[in-house]
Formats: sequence, C-alpha cells, structure tokens
Amino acid sequence: MPAITATSMLGGGVRAVTETTLNGTDSLTFITAKNPVLTLRNPTAGALSPTVVGSTATTVDVAGIGSVSVASGYAVGSIAAGALKAIPLNTIKEYLKGNITITSGTGLVATLEEY
Repeated sequence: MPAITATSMLGGGVRAVTETTLNGTDSLTFITAKNPVLTLRNPTAGALSPTVVGSTATTVDVAGIGSVSVASGYAVGSIAAGALKAIPLNTIKEYLKGNITITSGTGLVATLEEY
C-alpha cells in the first residue's frame, strides 16, 4: 500500500512533483489548511474508476435533504485511458475522515499538491 507523497507548491520557481503508481489500496494524508489537490492519471490501456475512502466517514447532514451517507467513499468516476482528473480535496472533505485510501485504482499515477 504505497503512500502518496505530497509536494508543496508554496513559493516561486519550479519543483519536482512526486508521482506514485497505485497498486489497489493506496493511502494519503489530507491536511485541510494546505488546500491539497489530488491528480489521477491513467496510463493504462483501459478506463479505471477509483474511489477515495475515509475509514471513519459516515454521514453528513445536508440542508433540505437530511442525513446523507459518505461511508462508501467518493466515486471519482471513470478515468479513460490517457486521461487525467484533478480533485481539490477540500471540496470532498466530508468523505476524508480517518485513514484515507484510494481503491480500484491499480495502475493509476497519482500526485498530491499542497498550496
């Protein structure tokens, strides 16, 4: 289970971004104050549909709707072969409680940038 290493984007200039090839169940650390963005690139020959899961995420109260389950994680949706998706993690923070893993992403290449 490789951990996705964050790259700080603070300050000027160019920096090397750490890429991690996912193997099925991969972890990351989410720090709200750093405005992290997760990118997932698919270099494989077929589409992949990963899910970002927080181990203690349960339900969220949504005005006008009530209690909504986030326990199954955030379904990123299909990432076509050769495609790249970026997820500003603060926009899905309710899914990111506890230990955070990415499932069903074997073969994807991930980066985590912190601003």
